[in-house]
Amino acid sequence: MTPTTRPDAPAPTPHLADGHDLIRVHGARENNLRDISVEIPKRRLTVFTGVSGSGKSSLVFDTIAAESQRLINETYSAFVQGFMPTVGRPDVDVLDGLTTAILVDQQRMGADPRSTVGTATDANAMLRILFSRLGTPHIGSPKAFSFNVASISGAGAVTVQRGGQTVKERREFSVTGGMCPRCEGRGAVTDIDLTRLYDDSKSLDEGALTIPGYKAGGWNYRLYAESGLFDPGKPIRSFTKRQLQDFLYREPTRMKIAGINMTYEGLVPRIQKSMLAKDREAMQPHIREFVDRAVTFTTCPECAGTRLSEAARSSKIAGISIADACAMQISDLAEWVRGLAEPSVAPLLKALGETLDSFVEIGLGYLSLDRPAGTLSGGEAQRTKMIRHLGSSLTDVTYVFDEPTIGLHPHDIRRMNDLLLRLRDKGNTVLVVEHKPEVIAIADHVVDLGPRAGTEGGTVCFEGSVEGLRASGTLTGRHLDDRAALKETVRKPAGALEVRGATTHNLRGIDVDIPLGVLVVLTGVAGSGKSSLVHGSIPAGEGVVSIDQTPIRGSRRSNPATYTGLLEPIRKAFAKANGVKPALFSANSEGACPTCNGAGVVYTDLAMMAGVATTCEECEGKRFEASVLEYHLGGRDISEVLAMPVAEAEEFFGGGEARTPAAHRILRNMADVGLGYLTLGQPLTTLSGGERQRLKLATHMAEKSGVYVLDEPTTGLHLADVEQLLGLLDRLVDSGRSVIVIEHHQAVMAHADWIIDLGPGAGHDGGRVVFEGTPADLVAARSTLTGEHLADYVGA
Repeated sequence: MTPTTRPDAPAPTPHLADGHDLIRVHGARENNLRDISVEIPKRRLTVFTGVSGSGKSSLVFDTIAAESQRLINETYSAFVQGFMPTVGRPDVDVLDGLTTAILVDQQRMGADPRSTVGTATDANAMLRILFSRLGTPHIGSPKAFSFNVASISGAGAVTVQRGGQTVKERREFSVTGGMCPRCEGRGAVTDIDLTRLYDDSKSLDEGALTIPGYKAGGWNYRLYAESGLFDPGKPIRSFTKRQLQDFLYREPTRMKIAGINMTYEGLVPRIQKSMLAKDREAMQPHIREFVDRAVTFTTCPECAGTRLSEAARSSKIAGISIADACAMQISDLAEWVRGLAEPSVAPLLKALGETLDSFVEIGLGYLSLDRPAGTLSGGEAQRTKMIRHLGSSLTDVTYVFDEPTIGLHPHDIRRMNDLLLRLRDKGNTVLVVEHKPEVIAIADHVVDLGPRAGTEGGTVCFEGSVEGLRASGTLTGRHLDDRAALKETVRKPAGALEVRGATTHNLRGIDVDIPLGVLVVLTGVAGSGKSSLVHGSIPAGEGVVSIDQTPIRGSRRSNPATYTGLLEPIRKAFAKANGVKPALFSANSEGACPTCNGAGVVYTDLAMMAGVATTCEECEGKRFEASVLEYHLGGRDISEVLAMPVAEAEEFFGGGEARTPAAHRILRNMADVGLGYLTLGQPLTTLSGGERQRLKLATHMAEKSGVYVLDEPTTGLHLADVEQLLGLLDRLVDSGRSVIVIEHHQAVMAHADWIIDLGPGAGHDGGRVVFEGTPADLVAARSTLTGEHLADYVGA
């Protein structure tokens, strides 16, 4: 027997470095966390569960990941840190055993029109190099194939110091870019409908201008009426060609109008600068409606929407231009790249092929590289960000995922699970915030937060294995094996919305009748054409409310009361009860504390260090000046009302001295979507993704509409909250509305009156209706991927 196999040989002493196998968090108090402590095993897959708003993101993103990133940033010089986002130290006593954190969150990619799937990843950069080396005819460097680089040239004198003398030389330069000169790389041009700007049968004196803010008597109106360039008493249709040119398109000109030096500018460029240059979502509603009416976006006639110049489109490899390559489905483009045998660019082809194969592997092979990044769903954007990490050789890294299964069909969730396990098996720590039972089931370790949301959450209810969670009796444990049953009877439709020849994106000219007056679920694998069918054929407008996944915007001054319009009736009620102006009861207006300007805190900027926020000493964080807090309604001042949870405020404004029907109606809608625990004045920046989506739903519920279109309303919802959502959808349908839901959650499918299943695959393998009928018929037929998964779910 050799010494190494002797049974009495002493076990080797473990190395001190091998003892750091836990991430220890002690005393975490970020947002609603209540001084919690957890120990997370490294090199394992840990899933964080709990109802929406229980503190999962506060623990994972705002504490663990934020501290990891802050410590990494501190390794750079102060000069470099000045260019980086500043991250404050989270409110926690001890954070031990951290490793480098890589965040893959749900944040949408920038909606800049020049940002595409190709530019957001490295794929476009590699394609441009490929075409600059192999494309014929050769037209220039990689810049010549970029739609973000304009072609420019110039010449002039430059001053050069040479041999102690100053010498002037003439220099010429030119840059060959790939940008289409007509649309400036946007792929679309804007046309303004002049009939929406003015009524040409009227004169300016008769109020011909129909633009918001251009009423007779205002400065915008007087600029034109008193310019002296045309007769304001003459109908616009009677203007001469010269006068019409001056009225609509004249270049900026300084002139004296009504005794004041002003800059006169034609109506069209003035509208373009003042309205069209702004972000549509940031506009006031009446301005947005006007822009939607007056402006049409049409495909650029010069580049046919490819964004590229004629020269860039003329250079080809094997008969394919870079525009053709970017328009291909990524799975097809990967095949084309593999077919290029060019030893001179072999490393480039290998790297490009691996990137494109990663798209296919992660379930995004149906996209094309020219797809605008802003049109990707939250789930698609998150998986696009994952691509650069799939082939990474890094180990001992902490990967942090925020609901990676969003937007995934049950068929695709298995693939996502495999990817998470692969990252773990390479020796990484994988932290996942998730609600889906299929993902919770593969966890090595589970941390369940709760027991409820907001102020009733923020504690660790359970920590351990999946089997332990099942037996724990927590809200998540009790609902983990929940299965919604198929309805015994379904509602009868009250009519149908006929869609004929739908061809948006990958739809194959499909015909479908969408029943009205019932709960309709559209389903199918990711990329099968669900959103294309709904948003392309049922545009939001008269009688249709469309609630999509775009995140609601809001600064730290915005809160549920301001976002839902609730503050307006509350301010009026306070003003009426006390005989003062409503503006006093707004922390963003006259009632604001003068020291902190109504923010409640005073921010001190420390350059490259994290800024410090201290509670305002004057108002003690109440945001209002002292005199305003002397006015009461129902025995409460405005700051006390804003500190109320929705459930308490609903009761407060429902009866008695404070009875305000308009406020009570909005509060009831907020309670109906499960937000009864939110306080009215809580900053929107502190709400979770699921809470924001439900807040948006509550806002739209007040609108008088016959058809509701919901895009994955279960996003960010706990298993227990899905039940409440189903009850809400039932109430909407029972009140006479039609509800159309794009959804992958089997509980919503089982609860539907009618299912439309698209597929059979994604991209050009989808775009067809593969099933129409009741959920029971779909389960009985098992003819589609959805049918098989739904049958397994209901135990049929």
